[in-house]
Amino acid sequence: MKNNPIYVEIPIHTNMDALWEASQNPALHTQWDLRFSSITYLPKNESEPQLFSYKTRIGVGIEVEGWGKSVGSFHGEDGSRTSSLHFGTDQTISPIREGRGYWKYQPKHDDTITFLTQYDYTPRFGQIGNWVDHFIFRPLMGWGTALSFDVLKKWLEKGETPASQYVRFFSHWILTFFFFFIWMYHGLIPKLIYRHPDEIAMVQTSIPLSNTAALWVVLIIGVGEALFGLMWLCYRKKRHLFFLQMILLPLLTLSAVLADPRYLVDPFNPLTFNLALFVLSMIGYFISTTELPTATNCKRKK
Repeated sequence: MKNNPIYVEIPIHTNMDALWEASQNPALHTQWDLRFSSITYLPKNESEPQLFSYKTRIGVGIEVEGWGKSVGSFHGEDGSRTSSLHFGTDQTISPIREGRGYWKYQPKHDDTITFLTQYDYTPRFGQIGNWVDHFIFRPLMGWGTALSFDVLKKWLEKGETPASQYVRFFSHWILTFFFFFIWMYHGLIPKLIYRHPDEIAMVQTSIPLSNTAALWVVLIIGVGEALFGLMWLCYRKKRHLFFLQMILLPLLTLSAVLADPRYLVDPFNPLTFNLALFVLSMIGYFISTTELPTATNCKRKK
């Protein structure tokens, strides 16, 4: 199975020195690049290539440590620059054995620099490792590189620090998957699958219906909630969904309380539960007021 090299390209409206410093200075590089948690330059003589060590946290307390070597840099007559790297790790837990790549800085006429990278590597674990790399790890590495490039772009162009961008990005997606789960669960489990008697009773308290008619209302509501849950994954403008929930949740709370005020004394009752969801919706809405970093802003093919 042939794996294509990872390629990422993005235009950044900045000057060459600022972009070069942000990408070549280890202390600045690790602030925006998701792939590294730390980079340490090792002592060297002037005639030798720059050696460095890097660490990458992959979760649950596991950290991969590797080595790298700056093979060289080239400054073109047109103002472009290129930096080449050779990297790898001896830790058997790492999916990557060894690889090479380069960064290129190509100035344009409109005070924009095209910042791009291409790199490839040899995966570990034989044929199984190749399959895992092809379908999981390599796409994840490409996505992480592209997201990191967009974070760098917004840092240099708008001044928002990488740390604040990542806080907003991951908070946004944690809330997105959380609301997807909430709506799907409440639509499928108590309404469509188990058809809980309390759901039917709540409808009958609000509207005088027979058991059969009330059951159909519950099923329709369950389908609607499941579809709304799917929208959290499919609909791009999540800010609209957060705003919609800020309207819906108080209405749902009011309807439940009016249907049966006794719900207010239940543990985890509609008032406290929906109030928590309302506050989370407000947080998500304000997080989304400014543009979030995204890997889709990068060109992924040469």
